[in-house]
Order: sequence, then C-alpha cells, then structure tokens
Amino acid sequence: MDRLIPILLILTLLISCNNTNSYTEHQEKSIEEPNPEILARLKRYKGIGPITTVELNEKIDMNMARQGEGVFIIMCTSCHKPKEDFIGPSPQRILDRRSPEWVMNMILNPEEMNKKDSLAITVYEQYNRSPMSNQFLSEDQARQILEYFRTL
Repeated sequence: MDRLIPILLILTLLISCNNTNSYTEHQEKSIEEPNPEILARLKRYKGIGPITTVELNEKIDMNMARQGEGVFIIMCTSCHKPKEDFIGPSPQRILDRRSPEWVMNMILNPEEMNKKDSLAITVYEQYNRSPMSNQFLSEDQARQILEYFRTL
C-alpha cells in the first residue's frame, strides 16, 4: 500500500500534464501530397544556409548512416521520431519531399530557416508553432544524419 500512493500520484501527474499538442493531433493531420510539378520544385529548393550542394551516392554509406543514427538519437529524438510524427515531423522519406541541401540547411541553420524559409515556416505552423532548435552540429554530423534519413 505504501508503494501504491507514489505510483498513483505519478500517474495522476502524467495524466494531468497531458499536452494538447500531442502526437495524436499530429497523427490526425491530413497533409495533402503536392502535385508532381510542385514536388519537383520542392526537391530542387535548397533553403537558406551554408549547404549549396550535396552529392548523394546511389548506394547508402551504411557506416555514415550508423554514425548519423547515433547523432540523431542523442540530439534529435526529444522532438523527432524516426518513423512517426511527434513534436516535429518524422524524417522518414524526407528526401522524397525535400532536397538534401534543404534538409542539411534546416539542421545547421534552423533559426534563420524558421524565420525566412517558407517551407520551414509551413512546417512550423503544421507542428503547433514548435520551432526547430539549433543543436550546433557540424556539417559532417548533419551529413551523417542525412545519410541515416536515407535508410528510413
């Protein structure tokens, strides 16, 4: 009985702190797929930041992807889940919708992207105005994360 009271208090606290900006709200959102012409333009758009060109090999570099997964787990999973929307969008199939340069610029330059990039602003609006924060990653780390995203 003495152990039951703290457990009940913790459960009550967790239930009462349930945020209305929860995963289920994101899950229920219906985001239309853009038409092929718009999608092609989105995949060419590079965003705002230091990355102007990214060369992706046809074959995924699994060593780089494993390193990227480690960085992602440590630095990104408080807001992003690999295969489902959470506080921020899932990176699964992101390269079907965005250019590699845009993804890396979003990772490396989120403050400016959140303020000036129309695509980043749209994501910000879709995810309850939760801005992506700067994790101060290196270009190498951002490239590793990008390679990891290719595996999802």
